[in-house]
Amino acid sequence: MPTFVGRNTSIKYMTQSEKLLSTFQTRVRQMILRFQELKKEKEDLHAMMEAKDQRIKELEEQIAQMQKEYETLKMARMMTIVDKDLDGAKERVARMIRDVNKCITLLSDEK
Repeated sequence: MPTFVGRNTSIKYMTQSEKLLSTFQTRVRQMILRFQELKKEKEDLHAMMEAKDQRIKELEEQIAQMQKEYETLKMARMMTIVDKDLDGAKERVARMIRDVNKCITLLSDEK
């Protein structure tokens, strides 16, 4: 702490106090500006997060819809395969019936 010997010393002390006060004010202004920058950045990040969350929600809904469509297509495909197998089975049964009829005809002719 400075000692006050005379008038020149108190002027010198005031000048140092003013410098310290000016430095303090500058730092406070810098802190306020930095705070405002960080606040704006935070708001921007929150807006980005909300946009990303909305996009995620949309994509999840799209995935769910596509899964439903896939299940429907899979079911339709299984039904198509069953129909083809049914047609094939009918053809095989018809062929067997013709073969049996031929055998019966041959056996009938032998008697």
